[in-house]
Amino acid sequence: MSSYVIAAAAVGAGATLVMDLWNLFLKRGFGLPSLDYCHLGRWLCHMQRGTFRHDSIAAAPAMLCECAVGWTAHYSIGFVFALAFLALAPGWLAQPTLPPALLYGLATVVFPLFLMQPLLGFGVAASRTASPARARLKSLATHTAFGVGLYLAALLVGRVLQVRAD
Repeated sequence: MSSYVIAAAAVGAGATLVMDLWNLFLKRGFGLPSLDYCHLGRWLCHMQRGTFRHDSIAAAPAMLCECAVGWTAHYSIGFVFALAFLALAPGWLAQPTLPPALLYGLATVVFPLFLMQPLLGFGVAASRTASPARARLKSLATHTAFGVGLYLAALLVGRVLQVRAD
Protein backbone atom coordinates (compact mmCIF):
# COMPACT_ATOMS: atom_id res chain seq x y z
CA MET A 1 0.00 0.00 0.00
CA SER A 2 2.79 2.46 0.82
CA SER A 3 4.43 1.96 -2.60
CA TYR A 4 1.03 2.65 -4.18
CA VAL A 5 0.73 5.96 -2.29
CA ILE A 6 4.33 6.87 -3.18
CA ALA A 7 3.63 6.11 -6.84
CA ALA A 8 0.42 8.17 -6.74
CA ALA A 9 2.27 11.06 -5.10
CA ALA A 10 5.00 10.95 -7.75
CA VAL A 11 2.52 10.67 -10.63
CA GLY A 12 0.40 13.49 -9.17
CA ALA A 13 3.43 15.74 -8.67
CA GLY A 14 4.69 14.98 -12.17
CA ALA A 15 1.31 15.62 -13.77
CA THR A 16 0.91 18.87 -11.85
CA LEU A 17 4.40 19.94 -12.90
CA VAL A 18 3.56 19.29 -16.57
CA MET A 19 0.41 21.39 -16.11
CA ASP A 20 2.45 24.18 -14.51
CA LEU A 21 5.03 24.07 -17.32
CA TRP A 22 2.19 24.32 -19.86
CA ASN A 23 0.79 27.35 -18.05
CA LEU A 24 4.25 28.93 -17.86
CA PHE A 25 4.60 28.43 -21.62
CA LEU A 26 1.20 30.09 -22.19
CA LYS A 27 2.09 32.98 -19.89
CA ARG A 28 5.55 33.66 -21.33
CA GLY A 29 4.73 32.85 -24.94
CA PHE A 30 1.27 34.35 -25.27
CA GLY A 31 0.68 36.51 -22.20
CA LEU A 32 -2.12 34.22 -20.93
CA PRO A 33 -2.12 34.25 -17.14
CA SER A 34 -3.26 31.25 -15.12
CA LEU A 35 -4.90 31.01 -11.73
CA ASP A 36 -2.87 32.78 -9.07
CA TYR A 37 -2.30 29.99 -6.55
CA CYS A 38 -1.98 32.64 -3.85
CA HIS A 39 -5.69 33.25 -4.46
CA LEU A 40 -6.32 29.53 -3.99
CA GLY A 41 -4.48 29.80 -0.67
CA ARG A 42 -6.44 32.91 0.26
CA TRP A 43 -9.69 31.05 -0.44
CA LEU A 44 -8.59 28.10 1.70
CA CYS A 45 -7.41 30.35 4.53
CA HIS A 46 -10.73 32.20 4.53
CA MET A 47 -12.50 28.85 4.89
CA GLN A 48 -10.98 28.54 8.36
CA ARG A 49 -12.95 31.66 9.24
CA GLY A 50 -16.17 30.29 7.76
CA THR A 51 -16.17 32.07 4.39
CA PHE A 52 -16.46 29.61 1.54
CA ARG A 53 -17.77 31.81 -1.30
CA HIS A 54 -16.46 35.18 -2.44
CA ASP A 55 -17.77 37.82 -4.82
CA SER A 56 -14.12 38.33 -5.81
CA ILE A 57 -11.27 36.41 -4.23
CA ALA A 58 -8.88 39.12 -5.45
CA ALA A 59 -10.79 41.70 -3.40
CA ALA A 60 -10.88 39.52 -0.27
CA PRO A 61 -8.39 40.46 2.46
CA ALA A 62 -4.98 38.86 2.05
CA MET A 63 -4.15 36.08 4.50
CA LEU A 64 -0.91 35.12 6.19
CA CYS A 65 1.00 32.46 4.20
CA GLU A 66 -1.67 32.33 1.48
CA CYS A 67 0.87 31.68 -1.28
CA ALA A 68 2.47 28.75 0.55
CA VAL A 69 -0.98 27.36 1.34
CA GLY A 70 -2.08 27.78 -2.28
CA TRP A 71 0.93 26.09 -3.83
CA THR A 72 0.80 23.26 -1.29
CA ALA A 73 -2.90 22.79 -2.02
CA HIS A 74 -2.27 22.87 -5.79
CA TYR A 75 0.18 19.95 -5.59
CA SER A 76 -1.95 18.15 -2.99
CA ILE A 77 -4.92 18.31 -5.35
CA GLY A 78 -2.73 16.82 -8.09
CA PHE A 79 -1.85 13.97 -5.72
CA VAL A 80 -5.50 13.34 -4.81
CA PHE A 81 -6.52 13.39 -8.48
CA ALA A 82 -3.72 10.93 -9.32
CA LEU A 83 -4.63 8.68 -6.38
CA ALA A 84 -8.27 8.64 -7.54
CA PHE A 85 -7.25 7.89 -11.13
CA LEU A 86 -5.00 5.00 -10.11
CA ALA A 87 -7.81 3.61 -7.95
CA LEU A 88 -10.26 3.88 -10.87
CA ALA A 89 -7.80 2.28 -13.31
CA PRO A 90 -6.14 -0.60 -11.47
CA GLY A 91 -3.17 -1.96 -13.38
CA TRP A 92 -2.84 1.18 -15.52
CA LEU A 93 0.38 2.25 -13.81
CA ALA A 94 2.06 -1.01 -14.82
CA GLN A 95 1.18 -0.36 -18.49
CA PRO A 96 0.22 3.30 -18.89
CA THR A 97 -1.50 4.45 -22.05
CA LEU A 98 -2.38 7.98 -23.06
CA PRO A 99 -6.16 7.79 -23.78
CA PRO A 100 -7.40 6.98 -20.24
CA ALA A 101 -5.08 9.59 -18.71
CA LEU A 102 -6.19 12.19 -21.23
CA LEU A 103 -9.87 11.47 -20.66
CA TYR A 104 -9.42 11.61 -16.91
CA GLY A 105 -7.50 14.88 -17.15
CA LEU A 106 -10.34 16.35 -19.21
CA ALA A 107 -12.90 15.05 -16.71
CA THR A 108 -11.17 16.85 -13.85
CA VAL A 109 -12.05 20.19 -15.46
CA VAL A 110 -15.48 19.94 -13.82
CA PHE A 111 -13.87 20.91 -10.50
CA PRO A 112 -12.59 24.35 -11.50
CA LEU A 113 -15.54 25.13 -13.78
CA PHE A 114 -18.33 24.16 -11.41
CA LEU A 115 -16.77 24.34 -7.94
CA MET A 116 -13.73 26.59 -7.66
CA GLN A 117 -14.61 29.33 -10.16
CA PRO A 118 -18.07 29.96 -8.69
CA LEU A 119 -16.72 29.97 -5.13
CA LEU A 120 -13.85 32.32 -6.04
CA GLY A 121 -16.29 34.79 -7.60
CA PHE A 122 -15.63 34.01 -11.26
CA GLY A 123 -19.09 32.48 -11.83
CA VAL A 124 -20.06 29.05 -13.09
CA ALA A 125 -17.66 28.10 -15.88
CA ALA A 126 -15.99 31.53 -15.65
CA SER A 127 -19.24 33.28 -16.64
CA ARG A 128 -18.32 36.41 -14.64
CA THR A 129 -14.90 36.88 -16.24
CA ALA A 130 -14.07 39.32 -19.02
CA SER A 131 -13.75 36.49 -21.55
CA PRO A 132 -15.65 33.37 -20.41
CA ALA A 133 -15.00 31.37 -23.60
CA ARG A 134 -11.27 32.03 -23.37
CA ALA A 135 -11.20 31.08 -19.68
CA ARG A 136 -13.11 27.85 -20.38
CA LEU A 137 -10.78 26.93 -23.22
CA LYS A 138 -7.78 27.64 -21.01
CA SER A 139 -9.21 25.40 -18.27
CA LEU A 140 -9.76 22.61 -20.80
CA ALA A 141 -6.22 22.98 -22.14
CA THR A 142 -4.75 23.05 -18.64
CA HIS A 143 -6.55 19.88 -17.59
CA THR A 144 -5.59 18.23 -20.87
CA ALA A 145 -1.99 19.02 -19.96
CA PHE A 146 -2.63 17.40 -16.56
CA GLY A 147 -3.83 14.25 -18.36
CA VAL A 148 -0.73 14.21 -20.57
CA GLY A 149 1.30 14.74 -17.41
CA LEU A 150 -0.33 11.72 -15.76
CA TYR A 151 0.80 9.59 -18.68
CA LEU A 152 4.34 10.99 -18.84
CA ALA A 153 4.81 10.81 -15.08
CA ALA A 154 3.49 7.24 -15.02
CA LEU A 155 6.02 6.21 -17.65
CA LEU A 156 8.83 7.61 -15.52
CA VAL A 157 7.48 6.37 -12.18
CA GLY A 158 6.86 2.90 -13.61
CA ARG A 159 10.49 2.65 -14.67
CA VAL A 160 11.95 4.08 -11.47
CA LEU A 161 9.75 2.02 -9.12
CA GLN A 162 9.71 -0.96 -11.50
CA VAL A 163 5.93 -1.26 -11.32
CA ARG A 164 4.71 -4.62 -12.58
CA ALA A 165 1.30 -5.86 -13.70
CA ASP A 166 1.33 -8.72 -11.14
